[in-house]
Amino acid sequence: MSEITKITESDEKAIVAEAEAAVETVAKAREAISKVIYGQTEVVENTLTTIFAGGHALLVGVPGLAKTKLVETLGTVLGLDANRIQFTPDLMPSDIIGSEILDQDDSGKRSFRFVKGPIFAQLLMADEINRASPRTQSALLQAMQEYHATIAGERHDLPSPFHVLATQNPLEQEGTYPLPEAQLDRFLMQVDVGYPDLDAERQILLETTGVDEAAAEQAMDLKQLTDIQALVRRMPVGESVVEAILGLVRSARPDAANADDSTRLIAWGPGPRASQALMLTVRARALLDGRLAPSVDDVLALAEPVLQHRMALNFGARAEGIGVRQVIHDLKQKWV
Repeated sequence: MSEITKITESDEKAIVAEAEAAVETVAKAREAISKVIYGQTEVVENTLTTIFAGGHALLVGVPGLAKTKLVETLGTVLGLDANRIQFTPDLMPSDIIGSEILDQDDSGKRSFRFVKGPIFAQLLMADEINRASPRTQSALLQAMQEYHATIAGERHDLPSPFHVLATQNPLEQEGTYPLPEAQLDRFLMQVDVGYPDLDAERQILLETTGVDEAAAEQAMDLKQLTDIQALVRRMPVGESVVEAILGLVRSARPDAANADDSTRLIAWGPGPRASQALMLTVRARALLDGRLAPSVDDVLALAEPVLQHRMALNFGARAEGIGVRQVIHDLKQKWV
């Protein structure tokens, strides 16, 4: 298999050595998370994949599925400085990014001083993000893409690394607002959180209703995390994987000239940012599995969480009762 990412023999040895150390560190992190979060293996894996790929994740599910607890646990386990914002309908943009206040010194001289908001953290938990108005949600747009915030014409850089893990309730629930498409596109992955299976729910009952409850413990430091994120970007990618990414993403766009049963249902599809997201996440997923390079199977496994929030179907699809997941499933069949 030819490689799009060319590496020398010395680079390959360095990547192998770093990958072995990273796999050991990731195993410790997984173990630490499993002591607090029971079941939800795929949710944990996809969220870790997002962070190791250097992106933001949107956790979608009904209340009570430990979405908030997962984010809190990840902050502790990964050694990140974390802040939490509870999104509410009356939340204002200044409550997120901060604001300037007027100070007066002993001599009576007045000047403005910037007071940082909770967004200035390495891990920001945006809890129930869709309960705030679109105006407030848009306060995250610049920060999530450019990693700085502009207040009163002055640039304020965010900590590095910077990750947003947002939780969202289903839109049909009362008191929620749909996220703007531009903001959805800034999330590397949408991680759907479902109900736990029987064994996991039994463990939840036994472990969380007693006197003592397990607490999260740190399993890696900031340097180890940033080293893993840098390693992900250096991992080689085969040409077959690149072709699968391009083919899948481009097939998810409406094309009147070459419309088939799937593309005829798409109103608008993912842009190049989706291809970038898949390129990064398949590498991170491979590393999580202890592999040095991703495969087409990784592309297929991550197609839904990477693409589903970057697409919209037309009225024809709704009339036929077809959802985005079904369309993505049909598009994936061409690469199976």
